[in-house]
Amino acid sequence: MSVPPSGSAGAVRGRATVRRGLSRPRGAGRGSDTAPHPSGRGSRTPWLYLAPALAVLGGLLVYPVYQLGLISLLEYTQAQVSGGEPTTFQGFGNYTELFADGEFWRVLLATVVFAAACVVSTLAVGCALAVLLTRVRAVPRLALMLAGLGAWATPAVTGSTVWLLLFDPDFGPVNRMLGLGDHSWTYGRYSAFLLVLLEVVWCSFPFVMVTVYAGIRAVPSEVLEAAALDGASQWRIWRSVLAPMLRPILVVVTIQSVIWDFKVFTQIYVMTNGGGIAGQNLVLNVYAYQKAFASSQYSLGSAIGVVMLLILLVVTLVYLRLLRRQGEEL
Repeated sequence: MSVPPSGSAGAVRGRATVRRGLSRPRGAGRGSDTAPHPSGRGSRTPWLYLAPALAVLGGLLVYPVYQLGLISLLEYTQAQVSGGEPTTFQGFGNYTELFADGEFWRVLLATVVFAAACVVSTLAVGCALAVLLTRVRAVPRLALMLAGLGAWATPAVTGSTVWLLLFDPDFGPVNRMLGLGDHSWTYGRYSAFLLVLLEVVWCSFPFVMVTVYAGIRAVPSEVLEAAALDGASQWRIWRSVLAPMLRPILVVVTIQSVIWDFKVFTQIYVMTNGGGIAGQNLVLNVYAYQKAFASSQYSLGSAIGVVMLLILLVVTLVYLRLLRRQGEEL
């Protein structure tokens, strides 16, 4: 009887091993990456971590918004607050009255224009100073950062009062430096809006500056060096290199600036003494305050608040949708 060569026996055993490996169910091995996850546990875990934050947001945001919308649908004035008259359901009657008021549309237009000017100015100043921070040495950079953070940390009431003193027609140093005599910045409509705009930009640009500066520092230096070697100017580097790479950060600061500047209240109220002469410097937030508390028309004030909320939601969603269409990851 002949004995098969050892090489053929090894080949047989190798083919048997391969067949057993092929017949083994996929993922049956120990430590397999495709082992099934416990049912439902993975999908619920993130929500369990988010539950405390969602509960806090629900109490601080959802309930007040619900109450705001509810009051806007009722007849709710001082008579109802004091209990002298019963609260009645008006439906959209408050909104009909609000939209029929010409002053509301005038204030809405002024708010949109003023907020747009504040957003553009804040982004321009913040981005320019962020680029400047990358060009100066450590000591000037630290001084500029501390000055910006000091302006950002200053309460709005304090900052507005300081700006009023700086531009005071009798004792302010700005009029003396510019030779304007006793010119009153808060008397004219446009000069008052300009003064408030400067204060809003002053207390808002540090957020943009610090955020954009952090984004610039994260950009690889080789990219900027290559653009400079190709002969690109600083403006061209910003427009063609930095701005596209920083677009997610610019989206965040733009949306934040739109929300903050559209609902400006303290600066307008303090610097124009409640909205200016004959209400010439009213914005929606101050207009809602006057309707709700000065006139005791709480339902109309709530309706204005709902309109502001919807406008901000629409602007934010449209902006994000346009960016997603361009393929941006947010």
